[in-house]
Amino acid sequence: MKLSKFKFDLPQALIALHPSKNRDECRMMVVDRTKGTIEHRIFKDLLNYFGKGDTFIFNNTKVFPARLYGNKEKTGARIEVFLLRELNPDLRLWDVLVDPARKIRIGNKLYFGEDDSMVAEVIDNTTSRGRTLRFLYDGNHDDFKKSLYALGETPLPKYVDRPVEPEDEDRYQNIFATEEGAVVAPAAGLHFSRELMKRLEINDCRFSYLTLHCGLGNFREIDVEDLTKHKMDSEEMIVNADVLDIVNQAKDEGHQICAVGTSVMRAIETAVSTDGHLKEFEGWTNKFIFPPYDFNLATSMITNFHMPLSTLLMMTASFGGYDLIMKAYDIAIKEKYTFGAYGDAMLII
Repeated sequence: MKLSKFKFDLPQALIALHPSKNRDECRMMVVDRTKGTIEHRIFKDLLNYFGKGDTFIFNNTKVFPARLYGNKEKTGARIEVFLLRELNPDLRLWDVLVDPARKIRIGNKLYFGEDDSMVAEVIDNTTSRGRTLRFLYDGNHDDFKKSLYALGETPLPKYVDRPVEPEDEDRYQNIFATEEGAVVAPAAGLHFSRELMKRLEINDCRFSYLTLHCGLGNFREIDVEDLTKHKMDSEEMIVNADVLDIVNQAKDEGHQICAVGTSVMRAIETAVSTDGHLKEFEGWTNKFIFPPYDFNLATSMITNFHMPLSTLLMMTASFGGYDLIMKAYDIAIKEKYTFGAYGDAMLII
């Protein structure tokens, strides 16, 4: 499978800059793999497709305010610092991206906040854009994190080309997010409201939660035509025993298992055993799913409409079938569905 097979022209006007007014009222395209049909619904119509014993797997990772703006010592140059992950809590070490990267060297100090209340020193260059920062902070770790996050803003994807607004703090976060560690929201889950989940519960649907901390690798450009040569960035994930009990019971009883988002699909395909059941897992995954691929567990999938040439589109095409999904994307553009994290949804059954 070649990279160029996932190229299409996406009008800029179809990239969603804001979420739908209500979480569960975005548009939803329903793609039936068996019949080859495509329906146009709204998201809360999900209730018509799932019933007793059917199980949803959600990603409960929580996005933290990862994008900061600081100034370089002496020159005062404005520098964007994107926090990726904490490397050492005791030493206040963080793995970060900086932009513009060419201006930052080992030993440089960066100042954050109106009164320069937070200072960081560059102690390592790991990649062309990546750096390790040591934050110089005397208080305890909880106070440090609170102060650091107060300086940060919601890390909207770059394609959401507008300033961050107050509503983003709530809407670029799943209502069931509890495990802090993501810099990208698992967007398929953004459409679930408390009301919809309550109604699914009344329909005797079951919910399970795993954790996969979504990173910026989802947005990294692929620079090889042969997809077998592309390496995904690793992401940390946890599948615990609670998930196993719910999901494996659903499989054994023949119920639907719905992966809510590409991150969930990557996680369960990483943690599936040879007999097609889920097993406990704690570690990192760099699994790259592209067509053709045989899925082991999920019978359905909820996802958003993804950018051209993205690994997220490739996984969607793997599950839905390349021809059918690319046809669905043609229709989505004609019907003016919206794309991206704040865009409309697709249910593949």
